[in-house]
Amino acid sequence: MEIENFLSAEYKGSKQFKQQDVPNADATGFGAATDDYMERGIDLNERLIKNKPATFFMRVSGNSMAGACIHDGDIVIVDRSTKPQSGKIIIAILNGEMLIRRFEKTFHRIRLVPETPKLSPIEISEYAEFSVWGVVTYIIKTV
Repeated sequence: MEIENFLSAEYKGSKQFKQQDVPNADATGFGAATDDYMERGIDLNERLIKNKPATFFMRVSGNSMAGACIHDGDIVIVDRSTKPQSGKIIIAILNGEMLIRRFEKTFHRIRLVPETPKLSPIEISEYAEFSVWGVVTYIIKTV
């Protein structure tokens, strides 16, 4: 087999060659042509976490937020650097107990609203030990 003829500008096809006769290219130092078009994998940390030092994963216990599709055993991603806004789901500490509820703030009151008819909203009094621990940004469902 003459390699000069095979690589020349006058290439006439490879039907005359057997598979064993076709030379392999030594691509040391070069990537494959398809590597330029290949998409890299999805990095969930990059997609779901905005502030790494302030982000935590928590497993939910109970069904107080079932109406918001957060069930027992699900994992929530909580960002402590996000400011709570009315309507957002938060992790709250109320009198030493950690709760997951929807935050509702009006001009003169704060309420923690569950997403189930079995529980009633909690009105936060001015004497309660209350703080917002973080805001739920994503839910990871268990199957």
